Amino acid sequence: MWSSRDTGDWSEAVTLLLKLKQNKYVCSSQNELFLLRNIFMSVLHPLRQTHSPRWIGARGLFSRGGGGADEEQQTLEDVAKNIRERQVKRVVVMAGAGISTPSGIPDFRSPGSGLYDNLQQYNLPYAEAIFEIGFFRHNPNPFFALAKELYPGNYQPNLTHYFVRLLHEKKQLLRMYTQNIDGLERLAGIPPEMLVEAHGTFATATCTVCRRNYKGEELRPDVMSGTVPKCPTCTGVVKPDIVFFGEELPRHFFKYLTDFPLADLLIVMGTSLEVEPFASLAGAVRGSVPRLLINRDLVGPFAWRRRPQDVVQLGDVVGGVQALVDALGWTQELDLHRRTTGFSGI
Repeated sequence: MWSSRDTGDWSEAVTLLLKLKQNKYVCSSQNELFLLRNIFMSVLHPLRQTHSPRWIGARGLFSRGGGGADEEQQTLEDVAKNIRERQVKRVVVMAGAGISTPSGIPDFRSPGSGLYDNLQQYNLPYAEAIFEIGFFRHNPNPFFALAKELYPGNYQPNLTHYFVRLLHEKKQLLRMYTQNIDGLERLAGIPPEMLVEAHGTFATATCTVCRRNYKGEELRPDVMSGTVPKCPTCTGVVKPDIVFFGEELPRHFFKYLTDFPLADLLIVMGTSLEVEPFASLAGAVRGSVPRLLINRDLVGPFAWRRRPQDVVQLGDVVGGVQALVDALGWTQELDLHRRTTGFSGI
């Protein structure tokens, strides 16, 4: 398998990415498709921030340049008008921890409040060890202590999740790509087939020994009682299908190869766009496609490769989504969704 540690193969990877850019992401051979798959399923892992000079340089290959400088800058009202009048029918949403923190879930990296900063109680050799498969096999207890805090049902969706659900119900959502493992998208009523949970999910689980599959709810009694779940067939540890360092990306992550070229609007919200390969997806839509960033900070290509069609709504994420909802005239409809949707399990 290709690895980002194999520096001799990096030029081959870059050559392939250039070819994909020139040919609008069409591979001419099965070998090339397998190479692309391996690039993303190896060490460039979704829970780790990647600042490699090679990757930062290659990241630009995914970003197609926008139009000329004389093109009129788009606004939030323009985006809302296109959605409302159904000129936009295939919306792709990219979301990170920033859409979950308003529900009370701490993110991973915020200084002083992020999950990594609060793991000292588990006596880990280093914070990231809690998501490393080798450490998990040696000592699964710290992960399950954290899982008890994060397990779906402990927190409730907020306006951002219900907005995406409303897009789906209006048949304008192509797919939601989320970095979150908290399951709030599912709790809000977004169907699993409309989700790409790039970092995995608590909704399903797998025995680490015999590979028997389980529903996430089957683990809940053990997790909530502080017991490590064991497989009744072989007594192996049953691990939720969260992507750990050292594991492959979920197979459905590669839906992006068909989803992003079809998108006619990309909404990015609540993410630092620092975790690869998820971050580079922001540049994978066609150059003519509007991209809307709703975020606390200016990030990724919105900071260093801005397109005329890009729209930026900085500040509180829930407030930014509310501004879009108001511009759409969907406020009452969305409020009704929030009142009528209750907890329904994973």
